[in-house]
Amino acid sequence: MPSVIVVGAQWGDEGKGKIVDILASNARHVVRAQGGHNAGHKVMISNEEYKLHLIPSGILKPHTICYIGAGTVIDPEILIGEINFLESCGVEIKGRLWISSAAHVIFPYHRQLDTALEKMKGNRTIGTTGRGIGPCYADKANCLGIRMGELIRVDIFSKVLKSVLEFKNEELTKLYELEPHSFETIFKRYSNFAAILESYVTNAEELINEAIDAQENIIFEGAQGTFLDITSGTYPYVTSSHTIAGGICSGAGVGPTRIDHTLGVIKSYTTRVGQGPLPSEVDETDILLSHVETRECGATTARKRRFGWFDATLAKTAARLNGFDSLAITKLDVLEGLETIKICVGYQILDKTYNYLPSVAEDLDKIVPIYETLPGWKAGSADVLTYDELPLNAKNYLKRIEQLCGIPISMISLGKDLTHSIVLSDPFKAKNEGLINAHLKGVCLV
Repeated sequence: MPSVIVVGAQWGDEGKGKIVDILASNARHVVRAQGGHNAGHKVMISNEEYKLHLIPSGILKPHTICYIGAGTVIDPEILIGEINFLESCGVEIKGRLWISSAAHVIFPYHRQLDTALEKMKGNRTIGTTGRGIGPCYADKANCLGIRMGELIRVDIFSKVLKSVLEFKNEELTKLYELEPHSFETIFKRYSNFAAILESYVTNAEELINEAIDAQENIIFEGAQGTFLDITSGTYPYVTSSHTIAGGICSGAGVGPTRIDHTLGVIKSYTTRVGQGPLPSEVDETDILLSHVETRECGATTARKRRFGWFDATLAKTAARLNGFDSLAITKLDVLEGLETIKICVGYQILDKTYNYLPSVAEDLDKIVPIYETLPGWKAGSADVLTYDELPLNAKNYLKRIEQLCGIPISMISLGKDLTHSIVLSDPFKAKNEGLINAHLKGVCLV
């Protein structure tokens, strides 16, 4: 089963970087297919923390080849800084990183428009990072974008930049009353970026499909999470790309039938950053969880994340949207010490009960969560190395998640270090039929 998609099942920040890094031990290729540097992965290796925003976290494994696909948007300055940082840490990049020539480029006017548009939205603000991601995707949809393949072509870049900048300066000055950008300044600066990145830019999609044909193990590393998807997420509080498994296929240039296993990464509770609905939300003081102790500050923005109980209704919706074959449960150790633990099993909106996530934002604001309460466990889940060592109530909690979601658990993460993990079934080796049959028979795989 050489092709595995790893996708977040909540609003991002589920711990995908760690899961990818574990799986990358058996992978030859790791692909990032959507989003920009508004996403981020934190990976701990031997007490060293690596924060990655554009380059796949699989780059930390010396045997992997990594790709940034056509579905991404790239700020060249940020990417070059990330390459330099990794090289300063002794990570070899040359010959191991390829960038799709079809990926779109973020320019200074994108960042400026991002901030200006957010200010104009009034009470419709969504908490954008202001990094130009949305405006870059908007230009892509409006056929006004400039791609990496054009950036590195001296004979093309000047021409397309002049054409696009004329339009963008009109937008900046007349709609937002902002100063226009100088063609000469941008052209010179971005030509320097192009000279540095030229050797990395290629037809990455062709290389990815050649690897699939050769039956080499590939991880498709999703950025953000299911409910930030521009189509299927909690709109309008979403990102600007397709974060679900189907979007990852599109952004990587591979057909959906080329994927063998889709792994959903989900926390043992729920979090999200910024504005938007979080049906099972509670105040951190209500459940005695600390942002510092739980490591719940964003890798990209350092913003504190909001807390909520595990939302099985949300998880079931994510399973349907992505077609999950198995789940990786992360941060189980965070719940240690709680007397009781709640699971959201449905939504009440006025006089109607929902077993799925409604699509209208106004309805989401009215949700009253329906809870089940399970006994917690005092200790014994933070440093264990096998499933058998877990406390009984922790095992029962995991089994209830499996039952409610209808998806077997294949991995459990218990801390920030890679060694604090339990792999129950390797997605590269697991047989889908065996996973499904075990679940349908009511057998808890763990």
